This record gives sequence, structure tokens and C-alpha cells, in this order.
Amino acid sequence: MAKSVLRVVPVGGRSRPRARGPAPKPERHFTLATPPPEAPIDAPAADSGLCMGVDGRLRCWWAGSDPLYVRYHDEEWGRPVRNDHRLFEKICLEGFQSGLSWLTILRKREHFREAFDGFDPERVAKFGARDVTCLLRNAAIVRHRGKIESTINNARRALDLLAERGSLAKYFWSWEPSPSERPEVCSYEVLRATATTPASVRLADDLKARGWTFVGPTTVYAFMQATGLVNDHVEGCYCRPEVAKIRRR
Repeated sequence: MAKSVLRVVPVGGRSRPRARGPAPKPERHFTLATPPPEAPIDAPAADSGLCMGVDGRLRCWWAGSDPLYVRYHDEEWGRPVRNDHRLFEKICLEGFQSGLSWLTILRKREHFREAFDGFDPERVAKFGARDVTCLLRNAAIVRHRGKIESTINNARRALDLLAERGSLAKYFWSWEPSPSERPEVCSYEVLRATATTPASVRLADDLKARGWTFVGPTTVYAFMQATGLVNDHVEGCYCRPEVAKIRRR
């Protein structure tokens, strides 16, 4: 499917000055080539947490039928992320998602990337009051002052972490939960009943102690799911074994 690229047009006021040079592009992850099913698959049971796509594959229920969401589920969600810009982007966007649907954020993601200089913490940390005003006029992103200012604050806290740990990846992956903390079966019932985990609570507490904001345990758990710190593709989803294989590398 061809992917359109939209450009942000600031609404009102002058565009804020950009840092020199192009904003770094976050690392992209693409799904492994997966052959179509050899034989038709029966429709999933209503309580299985699975939905069948037009391609005949079974996926997590939340992927639905929106092509953008299906592609995100297949190519990104749950796959291990070790690129610092992508990790910072993801935890910031999870904060913006609070109170909204992830699909809303996903549809605006390219605009967010342009507005926040590719989520390069070093660049975002330099944003000031003029930048905040400009972002609040940008109708292509979520115009929430608290979340915008939180992103700038968190960029500065990210630089502290980089100085201390060398990379965001080293820090975040040190919070990967042990197998003993994970459910034996990643079922629909378990996932629907789990908004936080002990690991997400510990990570959220540590981030807050370091001065990060909009990083509650529910937001952090969604971040851990999306970036592959846990494999929460529901049992029966065709991506689950593929993601498990990648995580073992």
C-alpha cells in the first residue's frame, strides 16, 4: 500500500526556527516475509481475542480492519526497539495518547515527527517558550500544553539518562521483566484484565524519580508492549511466534 507523506503547515504565526541539518529519521522496522496460510483458517471464537484479516491471517483483536492499524500491528507493535530516537518517540507519543485512541496518534505520527525534530532528545531539549507557542498553533498534532511541555522536559531528562547510561536502550531494556513475572498463557482474558504490571510500576516510579512526566504505570506498560520489552501478542496471533523468535536473537 502506497504511503502518503503529509507536511505540517503551521497555523498562524511564524514557523519556529529549525536546528541546522535535517532531523534524523527514526529507525523503521518491517515485518518478516510471511507466506499466506496454506489452508483456510476457521473464523476465531468470539472470546479468543483474535480477528481474521482479509488476508486470512489471525491477529490480535485490537488491530481491527483499519489498514494503518493492521500494518502497525504486523510491522511494529511488539517488535524489539533498541534505537534511542524511536524509544524516546514512543514514550512521548504514549503520553500524548493518554485519553485518546492510539489510532488517533498513529494518524498524526508523521506530523509529530516533523514538529518535534524527529524526536531527537538533544534538539527537543532546546525548545523554549516560542516553540511551545508554535506547537500549540499546529493543528496537525495534539495541541495539549501539558503534553507538549512534558515532551520537552522529558527530552532534557533523557539527556541526563544518556550521560549516565550511554543509551536509552540500555536503560529501558534493563527493566525487561523476568519470565517468572509473565503470564503462562497470553490470553485475551489476561490481556484485557492487565492495565499495569509490577515491571511497569517499577519503571514508572524510577522515571518519575528522575523528573519524567506523563509516565504513569499504564502509559509505561503500553510503551513496554509496543517496544517489545514484553510480547503481548495474544495466543493464536500469527505475529506472536515471529516476535518471540526475534526476541530470542
